[in-house]
Amino acid sequence: MMEKLHTFREDLEKVWGDQWSVTSEIGKLRSVLMHRPGKEIEGITDPSKIYFRDFIDVEKARWEHDQLAQVYRDHGIEVNYVEEMDPGCPNAMYCHDLILGTPEGVIVTRPGIEIRHKEVKYAAQKAAELGVPIVKTVHGKGIFDGACATWVDKETAIVGTGSRCNGEGLKQVSDTFRDMGVKNIITLSIARNQNHLDGFLSIVDTHVAVTYPYITPDIIYEELEKRGFEFVEIPAFDEKINFAANSVALEPGKIVMPKGAPRTVELLNKKGIEVIELDLEEIKKGGGSVHCLTAFLKRDDIPVYEVKED
Repeated sequence: MMEKLHTFREDLEKVWGDQWSVTSEIGKLRSVLMHRPGKEIEGITDPSKIYFRDFIDVEKARWEHDQLAQVYRDHGIEVNYVEEMDPGCPNAMYCHDLILGTPEGVIVTRPGIEIRHKEVKYAAQKAAELGVPIVKTVHGKGIFDGACATWVDKETAIVGTGSRCNGEGLKQVSDTFRDMGVKNIITLSIARNQNHLDGFLSIVDTHVAVTYPYITPDIIYEELEKRGFEFVEIPAFDEKINFAANSVALEPGKIVMPKGAPRTVELLNKKGIEVIELDLEEIKKGGGSVHCLTAFLKRDDIPVYEVKED
């Protein structure tokens, strides 16, 4: 009699020691990967050459990063650090781009800007050290940043192509998702100067998403509306560039986000969303914020959304 073959996911805890699974942006967050800014952000002479907006106060940036990590710990979230890093990788604190959590482990990415290519090795080494399965490494001519994908539920993911995800990267990631049982891969084109989905989209509760309406493609509204979502629309460009969409849900309806978007916070509060605001002014000068700093390793599952067609 042939022994029943378990799925990879069913074997995760038994074989890999934990449920290393990410299937949404809002399931209770359990474990993250981060890189505390190190020597690589010291001695910068030209911020524009490394895709920074301005010079960074190094010590304050480290303090800001520590505050975010402490919020995670205060909410029972395991914080794992990528401690080793090439000193020529000043963008390495933005860990979300380096690995992408999936239902069965992580995908190691291949960032869209060459200065970041070395970073992924160190993130992959740390993931392996923790026992997290590496289910795919983007390779060949593929380009893919982790923030080019957003999980809706275990059957639905949004993936955006553009300057940080090319067609080959999309194909490799989409094929991997399908192998894991993802039925709906919503694809769209990200505007050239936006880079990532988390510049204009964040899912913050079971049926609430934050968008910046002037650049959010209709397909996001259409697909999320089919699943019963309402939207908090960032009301002004200054709040958009202050990373109002760049938040992390600790659990459904409770998020951490950077200060600088008071009108968006007011709208979120009216929807019943609890918001923890952090001073991340130096971190933001590097072109990223809360979501960019945080690679998700483990979240609780959420129910699959019922899709209501017109």
